[in-house]
Amino acid sequence: MSLTIHDLRRRESSYLPGSAACPGCGATIAFRIASRVLGPNTVYVIPACCFSIIQSPYPRTAISAPILNFAFAASAAAASGIKRAYKYAGKDVNVVVWAGDGGTVDIGIQALSGAAERGEDIIYICYDNEAYMNTGIQRSGATPIKAITKTTPTGKREMPKDMPMIVAAHKVPYVATASVGYPFDLANKLEKAKRISGFRYIHILSPCPPGWDFPVSKTAELGKLAVDTYFWPLYEIENGKLRVTIKPRKKSLKDFISMQGRFGSVKDDEIEELEKIVMEKWNFLLHLEKSDKVF
Repeated sequence: MSLTIHDLRRRESSYLPGSAACPGCGATIAFRIASRVLGPNTVYVIPACCFSIIQSPYPRTAISAPILNFAFAASAAAASGIKRAYKYAGKDVNVVVWAGDGGTVDIGIQALSGAAERGEDIIYICYDNEAYMNTGIQRSGATPIKAITKTTPTGKREMPKDMPMIVAAHKVPYVATASVGYPFDLANKLEKAKRISGFRYIHILSPCPPGWDFPVSKTAELGKLAVDTYFWPLYEIENGKLRVTIKPRKKSLKDFISMQGRFGSVKDDEIEELEKIVMEKWNFLLHLEKSDKVF
């Protein structure tokens, strides 16, 4: 059964007014949805990231749920221990890692891989704003090619890591991509992940107005456009079987690129190159969808 807006409205969010988030923050939109779906019986493990600040300075907090803050590299390992401690105490609690791309794709990847390989019974959620936004907009392993950051002033030269596929290669029960531009697709994937045992991974595109350089009112629109241009395909891999969950009518990638200052140096011929890369991945996913199993 798919969740509706009425279902989400009936559930209470753990996100309170008065946070330290930037206006238009995609990560806070994602957390509002996630906390409603996951419910009050949830503990969040947060490594160093934007959300470490969004919680608001001590002694106040903008999150009503239990939160444990850990070092960049430690979140998946810490969550593993916390889940086992609750299990030992006879309590069934959702233990969720809520991490940025730096603490997932780069610094946290070792602990994440270890937890996935062991089959730890946790949900790992990466809200991906595609750079180290909290520390000054430096490039990460998730930053797209051609994107300008403070450490790639002429545009990043390398392709980003495909983290969902890296996690799926561990043969975990559930992996999914999501975007704040398609909130009910995200909500339904969270609902499914909540009902599955074992290691579950969801990778959410979370547009960042200051880091991507776009108006704060355009966050949801940009999150949707990323999907509609095939820049950010939405799919899930459940027990090794891939399914593309949203198949929109294709829009021009230029529509997505032109809305962001971080792609300000990209020329038309380079957009054509990026369009080819995007379509190659999209067609590859459609090919995998026809397979009995991917992993």
